[in-house]
Amino acid sequence: MNHILRSTAFAAALLLAASASAQTTPAKTSTKTTPAKTPSKASTTTDRVLSDVEQDLGIFRDWVNDKLDKADVVTKRELPRIKEEYDTQSTRIDRAVDSLTAAGKREYEGLKNRYENWETRQERLEKEASQPATAQQTQTRILGENVNLATARASEMTDLYGRFIDYVRTNRKNWTAEDWAQASAVLTRLNQRYEKVREQIPTDDRLRIRSWQGEFRTLEQAKKTKEAVSE
Repeated sequence: MNHILRSTAFAAALLLAASASAQTTPAKTSTKTTPAKTPSKASTTTDRVLSDVEQDLGIFRDWVNDKLDKADVVTKRELPRIKEEYDTQSTRIDRAVDSLTAAGKREYEGLKNRYENWETRQERLEKEASQPATAQQTQTRILGENVNLATARASEMTDLYGRFIDYVRTNRKNWTAEDWAQASAVLTRLNQRYEKVREQIPTDDRLRIRSWQGEFRTLEQAKKTKEAVSE
């Protein structure tokens, strides 16, 4: 009987020990690994477009700076090629301009405005160069200022003749027949005004003016004689 009681007690002790062990050991939980997100195809395409247009903007920036800084005035032959390069680069950027940042768009507009102002100036200079100088432009160049000879005062005539003969002496060696003709036309207008105000000019100044008038005609005739001998 005692043997049965001891066996029963031992079995109960084993059950209590097993129960306690189950309560102290935490249950295993399964862990779920979340895969890393990969960029969508649309996002990758947008990034590539943004990178391309920013690169094009950088190339365009360097091109504008190079052309405008190094070529203040270009030849007639060069301008069409430069225009073509501008159209090619700006058209490429225009296709993706919406992908630029706000700062990028402002820079792009600024670069275009710089170039277009420069191009307008080149076209104006080319047009002016292709047209003969007007009589007033020639007169302004020779006398050094824009003067209305029809209203010039007697007190101004000596100074105007002095400017005229100084310009002739300095530049005549490289003059063409057209240059001499233009200078002669200016002198004719000076003489016309001189005759109207001559009585108001001091005698010494009148003698000086007559001397300069004669000097020009002598230089002009010497040029014609030299050309005739050369022929």
